[in-house]
Parts: sequence; C-alpha cells; structure tokens
Amino acid sequence: MLTLDYDRLDVRAGMDVLDLGCGEGRHTFEAYRRGANVISLDLSHADLATTRTWTGAMDLGGETPAGTRTAPVVGDLRSLPFGDASFDRVIASEVLEHIEDDATAVSEVARVLKPGGRAAITVPRWLPERICWALSDEYHANEGGHVRIYRASELARLCRDAGLDHAGTGHAHALHSVYWWMKCAFGMERDAAPVRAYHRLLVWDIVKKPRATRVVEQALNPLIGKSVVLYLHKPR
Repeated sequence: MLTLDYDRLDVRAGMDVLDLGCGEGRHTFEAYRRGANVISLDLSHADLATTRTWTGAMDLGGETPAGTRTAPVVGDLRSLPFGDASFDRVIASEVLEHIEDDATAVSEVARVLKPGGRAAITVPRWLPERICWALSDEYHANEGGHVRIYRASELARLCRDAGLDHAGTGHAHALHSVYWWMKCAFGMERDAAPVRAYHRLLVWDIVKKPRATRVVEQALNPLIGKSVVLYLHKPR
C-alpha cells in the first residue's frame, strides 16, 4: 500500500534512494523494484529485519534488476549517519508526526539530498487526524504516538525553511480514514464487529485492487484522504 506516487517522485533505476522511518519496508520495495539502490532507515531492528527478508525474497524471485543494492540501517531522523548530498531521492512517510523536533528532521532530509534531488514527505492530513483525536485519546496519546497535527501549509513552510521547494501536493488513503474513525469511535482496544468487517474490506481492496474502489478512493482522496503528500525539490 503506497502513500506516494513514484512516477511523480521520478524514482528511476540506478538512483540512490533513502527511505526514512521505513517500518517494514512498503516504500522501500517499490523503489527497489524500479532498480534504485535503497537505504532503509528505522529505529526498529525488528522492522528492518522484516524489510531485509522481503527484499531478499524479491531478489530470489527475480523482481529486481541485476546489480541493484539495498541495505537496512538503524538510525534517527534527527541525526542521519550519511554525508551531505548523498541521495537522489528521499522518502519520509508517516514519521514526522512522531518527532518532537521535526525542524531538525526536515533539515536532515535537506542536508542528505543532492542538489537537484527530490523528496516526498507524507503525514496524516489535518481533518481526518483531527477527527481521530476528537474521538479517542488512545489513538495518539501513547508512547511513540502522534505528537502533532499538520496543516499542509505549515509543513510546506517548515520544508521551505530547510531549503526545500514545495513542488506539489497529493492525498491518499481516503478509505482508511473511515476505518480509523470507526476504530476510534468503537474504542482502539475493542475489536467491534463493524470494524472487523470494514477491515476485511480494506484487505480485500489492497489485495484485489478492484477498479470500483480505486475510482471511489481517487474521488474521495482530495476530500478525506488520510495522508497528505508533499513533493519537494532541492535547488541546484
């Protein structure tokens, strides 16, 4: 399940790509499949192990071009273990909302990005997130939870202050907004029947990708998309 548009980010074979806060690798996989050399960075050893297992399976299955490289790295967004101007593309998906010092994290994204390079930063969108916070404290008030709600304009300003130009905006996962509203309304720890049923629908949608739900979600994304995507450019 991808939050950003890889064609819009223009990820191509041979590029050096950094996937920040990669989790279990969902954005790493697509960049790697396209032939990019990918560094996957996260604080979780377990998530990085899962990412490495799946990229290894992709290699064995012949899904990646010969010579393409990937590596997991344990690291912190606020102090990246890479030199200046190291990457052609940087991805930071759904991580900034967990970091108190987000200005330092965005500055690190700008620092390691090559001049002329592009980045994509995604965060939960203001309206769907505000509804979740209103419905449930459990949704965000926990260790490692969300520490703020972004407006896209605020995030764009933060990126401009770090030296990145805002090149465009996208939205994604409208159908998932409904799931999280239901989850918050029924209780985060309660496995209510309507929530289970809707979750099964989402899993079916992700696996089967039927045209009907794709059309519905594309229509709803500008209105209630769960995530907002900022496409960014570092001037030469």
